[in-house]
Amino acid sequence: MQYTYVLLSQRDKQFYTGCTDDLQKRVREHNQARVRSTAHRAPLRLIYYEACLDRALRRERFLKTGKGKRFLKRRLAGFLFGSMHNKLERH
Repeated sequence: MQYTYVLLSQRDKQFYTGCTDDLQKRVREHNQARVRSTAHRAPLRLIYYEACLDRALRRERFLKTGKGKRFLKRRLAGFLFGSMHNKLERH
């Protein structure tokens, strides 16, 4: 099983997208500053992942595009905007 995942930096509120075969191990490595690209951004929180049999790298590339980022923002809108988003939709 392969995973495409998105982490949210608690430090700078930026996203990091990656893929791996062992999701728990990889998230641990990110938070222990063993991954060069995110070492200065820890702590990181796993906010989204997709599991697939193959093509995780292709999905990671898509999520890093403009269209992929829009998909993620729509998909995570409730999480990202929390209760503020829910208040805006009340009539």
